[in-house]
Amino acid sequence: MSESEIETLPFLTPDLPGIGGQLKQTPEDFVVEEIPVYEPTGAGEHLFLWIEKRDVSAPYLVKILSRELQLNPRDIGVAGLKDRFAVTRQYVSVPATCEPLVETFEFTGIQILKATRHENKLKTGHLKGNRFSLVVRNTEDDALVKAQAIAKSITQNGFPNYYGAQRMGRDNETFEMGLKLLRGERVPGKYLRNKALKRLALSAVQSALFNRVLANRLQAGQLFTVQAGDVMQVSASGGLFVVEYVAAEQLRFDQGETMITGPLFGPKMKQPAQETSAQEQQALSDFGLEPEQFTRYKKLTAGTRRPLLIRPAALQLESAENGVCFEFTLPSGVYATMLLREFMKTEAAGDMTETS
Repeated sequence: MSESEIETLPFLTPDLPGIGGQLKQTPEDFVVEEIPVYEPTGAGEHLFLWIEKRDVSAPYLVKILSRELQLNPRDIGVAGLKDRFAVTRQYVSVPATCEPLVETFEFTGIQILKATRHENKLKTGHLKGNRFSLVVRNTEDDALVKAQAIAKSITQNGFPNYYGAQRMGRDNETFEMGLKLLRGERVPGKYLRNKALKRLALSAVQSALFNRVLANRLQAGQLFTVQAGDVMQVSASGGLFVVEYVAAEQLRFDQGETMITGPLFGPKMKQPAQETSAQEQQALSDFGLEPEQFTRYKKLTAGTRRPLLIRPAALQLESAENGVCFEFTLPSGVYATMLLREFMKTEAAGDMTETS
């Protein structure tokens, strides 16, 4: 296997046996509810619709709303995309002019639970996090006991904030196209004409590089060790800074005040220093890339930092019919399936489609 190929990602708790099982046996086994950054004010030229959908994809939701409410799809605002094979609740904004049609809206699989006015259209990313209630079924014997042991470790230490394998595309095609775009190699025309496809391909490379840096630190036993040159994120504010005084920052990290971050490469990414810089440069070299190549598509690969570890909030487990029910809250952009992967100890969870 070449260095740039996608490898199996290491588990944080390989010594704790997994529960096996299967996710998403029914839509009700995967319930997601958005946690908005703010609630609508009750006044303004937009309507915030609190919507519950069942077994409906995000694009289809927008299509149905635009048709039934007689809107241009561009006038519909969403904070985050949600899974199809699931029960999801989220805000969607529409112009207040369609309020009479909202009151009479009916469509199988889509319910408008409430409608409240607000001054502004809902923008992508205006999302604090997601609250999950998930059931893993057909698990192994003593699944709850095994899951509780893993939960104890994750509650204390967090879990690896990997990107899911589905981000790389079928047979890693999306990832491979992204590599070629960055290297200036020939790609099928659709990746040049379609901005969304191009964005996905480039993002897949950024994601794979992040996963590689995270996996390397985990395997080296450095995932909980603050290094000189690390870029830390302040948990409360999201602010970034480079570590100078290791002992002081190790204490803050251990207390949960800060998080060690990994790279999403691009010209605007905050740069690490010293040992961390060398480690991240090595990951780039493994993929046959240079930092300058991310300036080729700088609007699509601006770059940022992402926490290596996530501590789920309010993690609770209980027995379910032929399985285990998990309830927890995650920040926006974190994959619930990657948390479940640590419990299941299979790739079935990580391969499942999931959006934020």
